[in-house]
Amino acid sequence: MRFVETSIKDVWLVIPVPQSDQRGSFTRTFCAREFGVRGLATDFVQHSISHSWRRHTLRGLHFQLPPYEEAKLVGCARGGIWDVAADLRADSPTYGQWFGAELTSTNGHRLYVPPGCAHGFQTLADDSITTYLISNFYQPSAGAGVRYDDPALAIRWPAEPSCISEKDLAWPPLAEVEF
Repeated sequence: MRFVETSIKDVWLVIPVPQSDQRGSFTRTFCAREFGVRGLATDFVQHSISHSWRRHTLRGLHFQLPPYEEAKLVGCARGGIWDVAADLRADSPTYGQWFGAELTSTNGHRLYVPPGCAHGFQTLADDSITTYLISNFYQPSAGAGVRYDDPALAIRWPAEPSCISEKDLAWPPLAEVEF
């Protein structure tokens, strides 16, 4: 695995390195030792998938409030997504900034999103499946979000959303989010 630092503090692009032979390939997508050396979460208590039927479906931006913050390792098992982490940590040098990366079933890239960052994605293909390793149990009362199109964040999404939930449309702008 290669770990690429991004422009956001503690957000990493993880690039698996396949080992190939005449049978096909084998690829590690997570290694506790390699994550731990970098101070990243290694104890993922929940593994989840989301299945989006339509291209340009937008999910997010989501996070959990303290004390239920979570780290996520996000990948794409089918299709493709534009994956985004937005820094909501007021004491971070990259507060209010975002990083986006294309994660596809072909490139195998993963995005590590630390606690204190909001996460969202937009599908790049119909029938896309997104995978998550999550470091904390989901607590419905701690679920929160920030508006995906907040001008303060100015995230450049690939396209206008073709599908987005009412809940995601109702999240407040960053200026109104409190930890």
